[in-house]
Amino acid sequence: QVHLVESGGGLVQSGGSLRLSCAAAGVVFNNYDIAWFRQAPGKEREFVAAIRRRSGTTYYADSVKGRFTISRDNDKNTAFLQMNELIPEDTAVYYCAGDTDYSLKYSDSNVYDYWGQGTQVTVSS
Repeated sequence: QVHLVESGGGLVQSGGSLRLSCAAAGVVFNNYDIAWFRQAPGKEREFVAAIRRRSGTTYYADSVKGRFTISRDNDKNTAFLQMNELIPEDTAVYYCAGDTDYSLKYSDSNVYDYWGQGTQVTVSS
């Protein structure tokens, strides 16, 4: 069974940084494209960033481009989301997700097969 477990969330002041991790178990990690999504209270889940399984090609939502960096270590079965210059609007539960099919719709949550339980990120002003 596939398990994705996020960690690294917490409370940080505006302008601060956090690094989220997504650890995978029960999978051949480099068979999965990995993405991060987030969901704020009362809002729909939204795409944040994605990284391809072998090429490492990355994609970002406009709202985080230049502030967030997605990366992965296939040897350690772990993906990361480095978040800098955080703002209160980044407050949300952050989820990592895995996709076995090479989908062009990397920002569509429906293409992802596996999801973690989420980690809370709160940015105070």
